[in-house]
Amino acid sequence: METRPFGRLGTVSALSLGGGGIGGVWGATDRAEAIATVHAALDGGITHLDVAPSYGPGSESEVVVGEALRTWRGSPPLVTTKVQVPDDEVADPVARIGESLTASLERLGLEHLDLLLVHSQLRRPGASEPTNNMIGWDRCAELVVPELIRLRDAGTIRAWGITGHGHPDAVQAALAAQERPDAVQLAVNALDLAGDMWMFGDEPRPAQEEAVEAAGAAGVPVIGIRAVAAGALTSGIDRAVEPDSTVVRDFARAAGFRALAAELGQTPEDLAHRWALTAPGIATVVLGVKNRAELEACLAAEARGPLAADELDAIERLRARV
Repeated sequence: METRPFGRLGTVSALSLGGGGIGGVWGATDRAEAIATVHAALDGGITHLDVAPSYGPGSESEVVVGEALRTWRGSPPLVTTKVQVPDDEVADPVARIGESLTASLERLGLEHLDLLLVHSQLRRPGASEPTNNMIGWDRCAELVVPELIRLRDAGTIRAWGITGHGHPDAVQAALAAQERPDAVQLAVNALDLAGDMWMFGDEPRPAQEEAVEAAGAAGVPVIGIRAVAAGALTSGIDRAVEPDSTVVRDFARAAGFRALAAELGQTPEDLAHRWALTAPGIATVVLGVKNRAELEACLAAEARGPLAADELDAIERLRARV
């Protein structure tokens, strides 16, 4: 497994295991299979586990990782979890951070955390909508960031970061701030799809390369997520979704991507993950796999190496049309 620079945290494997799949967000699994998937990921060279309290009922992804690490005998991986601090619900974000982090560490069986991400989307200063799990950047900078820095300085966490799918102006402000995050999560996929995460209606969404470039210019490592765009860049959506959902519409838009993958002798999933692994400026690509079979396919895709220039050109032409 290739390793890449990861800022304050040293290095990280090119692939990370995400908590959505093992937490049951991306389709059904069971705890025994999820734990076995964590062990297989670590055996396969993955050095970073990315979970959250909201991934699965009862914070299942954290519970799974906690159980998996208790029986793991190899080198300890980097562990990321998250905290939600929506300003329409949380009057005291400092207290929320403390309560959430304490509960996460208990479920994970850890005394300290490597990376804690703000899991609420950033709203630009002065804006009030939308309100679903969002926090204004001005309030985040005033109250949340100082507490995260305090936790880092105290050694409770080693680094902090943001989920970079809020309003582009707010994300840019966070990346340009004097106290910049130690990492940022961004949607990174071959067709520049939002991965069922865009919350700002008809407002123009910048190309993902712009956000990645801004993070790179700020010296902030990028954790790439939604490589398969919540299932749109796969052979078939394998979980129950609403017929009019964004992912269903994106899946239809991606018909040409599936045809191209077939022409290249790859599955859409393999092509999507290899594109994300080849994209410049990405420290690690988070997998949403829910079992060992899906993990094995992703490990094999990483082992094939970067896409060739003609493959990248073909995807770029398709991307322009989509």
